[in-house]
Amino acid sequence: MSSRKPSGPAAKTPAIKGNRLIAAQEATLLRGRQDATREYAVLVAVEFTGERRRLTAVALQARASAAVLRIDDDTTAAPASTHAEDFDATLAEFQELARSAGATVAAVLIQRRARPDPATLVGQGKLEEIKATVASTGASLVLFNHDLTPSQARNIEAGLPCTVIDRTQLILDIFARHARTREGQLQVELAQLEYQLPRLAGRGKAMSQLGGGIGTRGPGETQLETDRRKINLRLDHIKGQIESIRRIRRQQRQRREAVPVPTVALVGYTNAGKSTLFNALTGAAVLASARMFATLDPKLRQLHLPSRRQILLSDTVGFIRNLPHALITSFRATLEEVERAELLLHVRDASSPAFEEQKQQVERVLGELDVAGKPVLQVLNKIDLLAAHTLAALPRQAVPVSGLTGQGIDALLAAIDDALVADPLIDASFRIPQADGAVLAALESGAIVSNQSFEGNLVYLEARGPASLLNRYRRFRRRGGPDAS
Repeated sequence: MSSRKPSGPAAKTPAIKGNRLIAAQEATLLRGRQDATREYAVLVAVEFTGERRRLTAVALQARASAAVLRIDDDTTAAPASTHAEDFDATLAEFQELARSAGATVAAVLIQRRARPDPATLVGQGKLEEIKATVASTGASLVLFNHDLTPSQARNIEAGLPCTVIDRTQLILDIFARHARTREGQLQVELAQLEYQLPRLAGRGKAMSQLGGGIGTRGPGETQLETDRRKINLRLDHIKGQIESIRRIRRQQRQRREAVPVPTVALVGYTNAGKSTLFNALTGAAVLASARMFATLDPKLRQLHLPSRRQILLSDTVGFIRNLPHALITSFRATLEEVERAELLLHVRDASSPAFEEQKQQVERVLGELDVAGKPVLQVLNKIDLLAAHTLAALPRQAVPVSGLTGQGIDALLAAIDDALVADPLIDASFRIPQADGAVLAALESGAIVSNQSFEGNLVYLEARGPASLLNRYRRFRRRGGPDAS
């Protein structure tokens, strides 16, 4: 009896089923690999209530809402102050920082205590809870919303089976992700090394072993001392490279300043919509992202104002509450455009619940940069997210705009024009020979020309424009004109 292989659709069924099984297995493996590469994090937020207790009852009443808040184990209820709101905003911001760094939040643990534990910040009981949470969620990271001292970091890591990262390290990681230019990468590395240097002790057994290598280690020098020496050498090298970049930037700035073009810098809290507004004003296509610190490297674009004068608009890194001082120091080269700017546009997220607090945090950083005395134009962004009654209640001295929809952009350009007091707009009347075509072209391109008439070989006109331009052609001014003296 001869055996025949089945033919037709029935013959294909096992193969199809096998292919589907293989595809399903591959999909399962792919999901497994994606889960393996995804970093799950346990967030630990600590609120020190001792700071709240130092507030007077009058201050609490002044900042209270109708709700009441129980503070730790106290039996007395105090009016809920904006401290609770501040903590909630800080916690939400910390979660967004974690997501911006690429972490998936597996759990959030909150502890309220009067003062920090000098050994572990949170205390031994909370540390055991963190350890249990890490075990149950399979997290590979524990993120603290406070900075840890070197000893606290070592003690916590000794009790946990995963990596421990504090707030400054988290921000540095986000900066490292977003640095694109060589300057930005150097500044991030500088900040990282300066942060790591005092935290080398206790990082593994190799750090305390003696060695007597030739060329790399001196006789009897510990591994810790070797690492410190290498980091210090690298720090000196990076600082030299950054200084070279600053020297080139100064030369470029000197060439720009040879032609008086004022610089206007966008400043503001991170994720306030500065890059979106920058694109709306200049027509550029810089990265605009909802992630925090999406803009790290400064951007400069030319912009024409309604008066036809030109300015340079600078987009800068966003600020954040309790911005580490090391970052301000390391990124001072990047923030030089802010220091040199004639006008600062403080871009604020009008839809943020922490609207006023973010303003104070930005002003604090501007004070550290010694630019608090510069002229500032308040710009309320994201008004497309506001209800009509909220929009009507916005401060009148600020300019409401939407970088996303373009609403209010014309009013903002006019406000920038009026705010540039170092090179104010003036009116002047001119009588210019037609043979001086270059003068006529310069006035028409850089000022608003009106009432133009011709008489023989002379051109009579009135112009409104920046004083630096109109005063350049003072010899052609008419006597008895609007600016005659």
